[in-house]
This record gives sequence, C-alpha cells and structure tokens, in this order.
Amino acid sequence: MSGGLSMTENVWAMYFSATDTTKTTVCRIADKLAEELACGRRTCNFTRPAAREEAYAFTERDLVVFGTPVYAGRVPNVLLPFLKTVRGNGAKAVPVVLYGNRNFDDALAELRDLLTGDGFVCTAAAAFVGEHAFSDVLAKGRPDDEDLAFADQFALRLADKIRRGTAGKRIEVPGESPQSEYFKPKGPDGRPIDIRRVRSLVNENCDNCGICAKVCPMGSISSEDVREYTGICIKCGACIKKCPQKARYYTDRDFLFHKEDLEKRLTGRGECGVWL
Repeated sequence: MSGGLSMTENVWAMYFSATDTTKTTVCRIADKLAEELACGRRTCNFTRPAAREEAYAFTERDLVVFGTPVYAGRVPNVLLPFLKTVRGNGAKAVPVVLYGNRNFDDALAELRDLLTGDGFVCTAAAAFVGEHAFSDVLAKGRPDDEDLAFADQFALRLADKIRRGTAGKRIEVPGESPQSEYFKPKGPDGRPIDIRRVRSLVNENCDNCGICAKVCPMGSISSEDVREYTGICIKCGACIKKCPQKARYYTDRDFLFHKEDLEKRLTGRGECGVWL
C-alpha cells in the first residue's frame, strides 16, 4: 500500500489490556494519528474472551495500532490462536508492546511477525513501559505523562511518514525471529521456578461484588462464587488491581520471591523505544 493522507480512512486502536496500561498507550497513539491524518478513529478491545471469538478483517485503507502486554518476554501465548485469525489484507499495522520494567525480549519481534503473517504491513513499532502486572512498585503509575508525551511524538513522526508516502514495508525491531524461549524466573537458589499454576486467593474483605469475574480476561473466575476458578490464571493482575476491597492476594512462596526480587533489582526507569 502506498502512503498518503487520502489513503487512510480509519485508525484503529486494537489491544489486549487486562490492567489498562496497553489500552492507555495504544489509544493515545491512535488518537494522535487520527487527529494528524484527519481520519476516523475506531477501537477493538479483545481483552475479554467473547471479543476473541469474533472475526476481524481490515483493508488497505486501515491503520491499526495493535498492542499486547509482554508476558515472560513474549506475546502472551494464550492470545496466539486468536491473533492468527485476524486478517490484515494489506492494512498498515503498528505493533506495540508494554513491558513491566524488566525487558520486552522477543515480544515486539514476535508481534511484528504474527501481524506480518496475518497480512499486515508493519510500518512502525514501539515498546512502552507499563506498571507491572503483579506489582504496584515496578514501573508504578506508568505509562505516565512522560511516556504519553513520547507516544505523541511517535505518532507525529509516523503520521508525517504516512503523509509523505515514506512509511516502510517491514520495520526492523530488536528481538529474534524465530523467537527464543520464554523468560524463566528463578528462585533463591538460582534454579528456574514454575509459577504457571499460581492463582490469587480471596480474603475476608471480599463482598462478592463480582468485579474480578467481570474483568478476568480468561473468564476463569466464577461469577457465582469468586473464590472458585473455572479456568487458567495468567497472572495478568486484573482481579487484584481492580478489586475495590483489596480482597485478592498471592501466597505462593516462589511467586512472591520472584515478585520481590524484581522489585529490588529493577529500580531504575525502564526506557520506551520506537522504530520507524
């Protein structure tokens, strides 16, 4: 697809965002692009299970800002079946990943490769920092004003390239293709630990309001009894961070060690990066 203002009819913000960090960043970029390109602005939020059962197809006149969080250095593997069903049909795409202050490893390269395989033309890409899914210390409050200003500048630069028709055909980004193994957390003895089966528990503060069941992106918390799991837990943090009663928590020793270890080591400000 050749660039040009007249060729872009809609800018889409398309994202998976359990705790809203990806949503905030992707929407900010999409808003600024739509403003600069004087075109429509649409949203596709595929965080909830029902949204991932829909069929999505785009055209060459669409520009899709496509965002996912980084889990263990990769695109969340639970999203892969859905992501492979999206049809780009030559639409421009901007892969965006949000990481929790450690590293985005191969996630951005993986998302670019997935979108390319879906028929998108990835003309730009970005990695931003968001508050970590299972911490209120790691990258606390991010994306913040500085991050969002950076997102605005990224959108302005991309919009200019699109207007001038110089947006690339395939953007080069950090990371391996094909992707390397998932990041493996380590315990006190330096050996890998497996926290995949860890689930949050519920304390006496719970009033069974059901918010945790509504926000679970896997639909894995029973709406009848929020103490009951009906599916897998991906440690996205939604049920904990969005509980008004602060009723959900973790007790698994390995999980807590990993969380506290990251909080102690990663005290600096993680950097955002863009590629055009």
